[in-house]
Amino acid sequence: MAWVVRGEFRKLWLGQLVSASGSAITTVALPLVAVVTLQASAVEMGLLSALTIAPHLVFGLPAGVWVDRWSLRRVLVWTDLGRIVLLGSIPVVAAVGSLHMGQLYVVAVLTGVLTLLSDTASQTLIPALVPREDLMRANGAALLNLNLASTAGPSVAGFLVQVLSAPFAIVVDAASYVVSAIASYLIREPARSPAPERSEVRLSTGLRVVFGNRVLAPLVVSAAVGAVAGAMQGPLVVLYLIRELHWSPAYVGVALTAFGAAAVAGTFIATAWCQRVGIGRAYLSGQFLASLTGAALAVGLTPFIYLGQALSGLGMSLFGVPQRTLRQALVPPHLIGQVTATWRTVVIGGQAAGAATSGLLATAIGIRPTLLLSTLGILTGVLIALFSPLRSLRSLPEDHDDAMSISH
Repeated sequence: MAWVVRGEFRKLWLGQLVSASGSAITTVALPLVAVVTLQASAVEMGLLSALTIAPHLVFGLPAGVWVDRWSLRRVLVWTDLGRIVLLGSIPVVAAVGSLHMGQLYVVAVLTGVLTLLSDTASQTLIPALVPREDLMRANGAALLNLNLASTAGPSVAGFLVQVLSAPFAIVVDAASYVVSAIASYLIREPARSPAPERSEVRLSTGLRVVFGNRVLAPLVVSAAVGAVAGAMQGPLVVLYLIRELHWSPAYVGVALTAFGAAAVAGTFIATAWCQRVGIGRAYLSGQFLASLTGAALAVGLTPFIYLGQALSGLGMSLFGVPQRTLRQALVPPHLIGQVTATWRTVVIGGQAAGAATSGLLATAIGIRPTLLLSTLGILTGVLIALFSPLRSLRSLPEDHDDAMSISH
């Protein structure tokens, strides 16, 4: 990624890499604090999980409006500082023996809000820091951060929890935001052109921009349908492999690692793949590959499961890079924050719905049929994109005026 991780973008990329790694640790450590340290019940664990998603659904649309009004660099710095305080409070309070579930709930909600603002700001800042011709590579580099963190983070978290205990493992995440805050502070944020008079600042703006564009509308619907279906299988994978296929935890770990490693590899080839087959077809091929994991699991044969995990991880990157790039390229700079937040609200809302449906379906019809149903759901998302202008979109428009001309 050296050809794009340079200049001011390097500072953003480095800060996001460090903070994503820390966040991946907390993703594992925070539930362990609840289970091991506080002996949380199943109901309390469900509430904690729901509260980590709630900020994206409740504050998603307002976040876009706020980010488009504020200095992006300041948003990044202040959200990092806020997360240092919030996450740092857990080991401090644990050290004096006063930690309770109420504090974890508050931390989950407030860090969720700050992460929403930070993620929206960082994705809005990328087009301002890199030339248009490097936009796809920059998104590949940004996605690489997330894939590396999600692949290595759980293993590192397990080790830290074993050595330090769960509350004190979170210190590593808090420290990561120190590095991120410094890197963000050093960014020289380009001046943003003021929004035109009568520019929309209502909560509905992002929705109207997305669904008023004949490329972005099917893209977001396709992604949301895929998110619902993909989230249906997420909570069932480990349960299915261990209880129905009787895999050992070591084999399960290898399968999950295969997914993560393939996703990392995918970020290195996503840009070249988009240039070779066209950005629309790259998205379609990536989403199709991501659909294969459910079918491979349902077959139940070990080689197919490993292959399905690898192809699905590869697909995640192959459709992730073009969809991020299209959002940034087809929207005027002063609206990118609102569109990004709208996208996250719709897609993460889909993930929440899928995860909530997963257990009910698995109980009613069985895990294997639910996995097959989720595959059909993701393929439905592929068909939505296939029968849309995405199929014939080979490259990005030359400028934002050209992009907006395809809205209607």
